[in-house]
Amino acid sequence: MRAEERQHHILARARSDGRVDVSDIAADLAVAPETVRRDLRLLEQHGLVRRTHGGAYPVESAGFETNLANRATLRVPEKRRIAVAAVELLGDAETVFIDEGFGPQLVAEALPPGRPLTVITASIPVASHLATKPETTVYLLGGRVRGRTLATVDHWATQMLSGFVIDLAYLGANGISRRYGLTTPDPAVANVKAQVVRASRRRVFAGVHTKFGVNSFCRFASVADFETIVTDTGLSAVEAQRYSVLGPQVIRA
Repeated sequence: MRAEERQHHILARARSDGRVDVSDIAADLAVAPETVRRDLRLLEQHGLVRRTHGGAYPVESAGFETNLANRATLRVPEKRRIAVAAVELLGDAETVFIDEGFGPQLVAEALPPGRPLTVITASIPVASHLATKPETTVYLLGGRVRGRTLATVDHWATQMLSGFVIDLAYLGANGISRRYGLTTPDPAVANVKAQVVRASRRRVFAGVHTKFGVNSFCRFASVADFETIVTDTGLSAVEAQRYSVLGPQVIRA
């Protein structure tokens, strides 16, 4: 197998499985682990994967985005801790936006029972979970439903948002970096998120450490737009301090 074919195979595996392990790929392709590591270094240089200890995971781009089912299998304990820590920031908020994605779903599940809240969301799973709670009023944004995330986008969603003033927004992203801010692969999703940023008094980013330093296709906010960033301890204290210099408090749950 030529190097290009091998790298294509590695990238396809990373995108289908959510990550690749050096030892597994080396055994599958009957090559040395160092060959796989060399391939991963090249794929990382092209912005297609991010290397981790013993493997790599795919970087989302304009041409590739993981689906909801895949996200629900990766780093779940960290995402649950992040969700719990994020909900502790509710304060006196009465109206809350909860973003699309698996992490925001966990935020919805962690909301305190019995507390009256009005929740706005583009996520069908979030709306479905909260609509059964008598103390919660749910507004599901209209629009085209994206199959990958089961969330609504396009002008129906942004039009609804333009009429709201939201106390607190819980937002996710496919990537966050100090230089480019918060990014996502799909322009329609970016438009919804950008409108949420404009409509919200307070904004919290909740996401695992692997999203940091990653840049996707469409920018929808700067780091300084956020009051708080909630992530896990996989983000080093030094890197957390670099983000906090830009304005937000950084919580490592």
